[in-house]
Amino acid sequence: MERPNPAAEAPRSALPPVRRLKTPVMLAYGFGAVAYGVKDFGFLTFLLLFYNQVVHLPAEQVGFAIMCALFLDAFIDPAIGVLSDRTRSRWGRRHPWMYGAALPIAIGWWLLWNPPAGSHGLQLAWLFATAVIVRTAVSAFEVPSQALSPELTADYDERTRIMAYRYLFGWGGGMAMMMAAYGWFLAPGPGQEAGQFSRGGYPGFAIGGAALMALAILTSAIGTHGEIRRLPRADVAKKPRGETFRDFWQTISNRAFLTLMGAALCYYSAQGISFSLSNYLYAHVWRMEGSDYLWMSLVLLAGAATAFVIAPRVARRIGKPRAAMGFMIAAALLLATPYVLRLVGFFPEPGNPVLFPLLFAIFYFNTSCSVSSTILGASMLADVVEYSEMDTGRRSEGVFFAGSFFIQKCTSGLGIFGSGLIVLLTHFPTGALPGTVPKAALDELTLAFIALYLGLAMAAAWLYSRFPFGKAEHEARVARLAAATR
Repeated sequence: MERPNPAAEAPRSALPPVRRLKTPVMLAYGFGAVAYGVKDFGFLTFLLLFYNQVVHLPAEQVGFAIMCALFLDAFIDPAIGVLSDRTRSRWGRRHPWMYGAALPIAIGWWLLWNPPAGSHGLQLAWLFATAVIVRTAVSAFEVPSQALSPELTADYDERTRIMAYRYLFGWGGGMAMMMAAYGWFLAPGPGQEAGQFSRGGYPGFAIGGAALMALAILTSAIGTHGEIRRLPRADVAKKPRGETFRDFWQTISNRAFLTLMGAALCYYSAQGISFSLSNYLYAHVWRMEGSDYLWMSLVLLAGAATAFVIAPRVARRIGKPRAAMGFMIAAALLLATPYVLRLVGFFPEPGNPVLFPLLFAIFYFNTSCSVSSTILGASMLADVVEYSEMDTGRRSEGVFFAGSFFIQKCTSGLGIFGSGLIVLLTHFPTGALPGTVPKAALDELTLAFIALYLGLAMAAAWLYSRFPFGKAEHEARVARLAAATR
């Protein structure tokens, strides 16, 4: 006797219910973001440093190789979004992709941090190929997983809560790897001031990251598996290829979607530059050592946890667009402050006991604001699904979140490329140890960093302010769609 298909046990609406999720489901769904947190932390914080300062490849060539991988992402991410929207299986639309991504991510991550000995050309080719493997595998999980968020509930405020959990775990995963990297895998050995400049710890770093990402993906897929029978089902008719492309173009031409993608392009570019230069700034400008990195990891994690609490509350009070704009402006000003004050001689110098408490306090508030802004941006993107459905008659969760994820990956590559150019143009010496870089080079690096970061972040804030609708419009739209379904 054939077992019943859980995805077809009862008729379901294409509109998700307005409901509050159970805590175990929320935790399992959010925990999946640990995988992206680990990947993002590794790419943005260590990849340029590793291939430039450890493998000794020119910074601009490393940045260029990473950016070249983006050309494939321009096709891969939208394709995964469309295919995920159109997938039909007894495990629903999203879960087959989520389960299938775990092993390729783990293998690709290990290969990325273990390049073979050989010429610069061979090692650059290795970097390009393994970066493509990791990016593709991450897309195969992250795009369907993020597309699941607007399917779990249509409630305006509950979607912010979902994204708060997701970003909390994403940052938690990144900070967990940061603490493990600085405190264990890349801890300084005898006669070393900074272990991240030594190759010996990177194989362990690769294995630890691969295991954590695979665990997060499988936990999330298994923990949300029971929701498959409750998810909305949108029937998809077969269409000629030309009509499919016209539908796709109509979907991504949505005004609200383009506004959010512009904001994301600016903000994640700023974040990519900040993260890629962080090891240069921490080690050479602020002269961090050993336990300083562990304390900083805890500070950043505390900032993300604060965002988990304050982002939903502020959004309920003043609305998502205004809250996202305010948080973004505050984050930009906070991060730039210590670097500007240092340049004009009003910030404590390395060795001053006040330096790190003051610096960490600023980093805490900056992280709280920047994570709050990204939580609200993701929550607004979930609301775009119904905004688009009113115009097109289609639910396109996979397409929208594929676009968002492509922007994030694109800007991380642009951030690494931009950081490589900054390192080149400021004549920053390759393989330099902390304390040996001329002050003029440090000042030029700092100036270039704060100018780019402030300009991009303020542009993101302005775009958030242009988002076209709020809670009242969303709830009226959901009510109309529910009435039409009935």
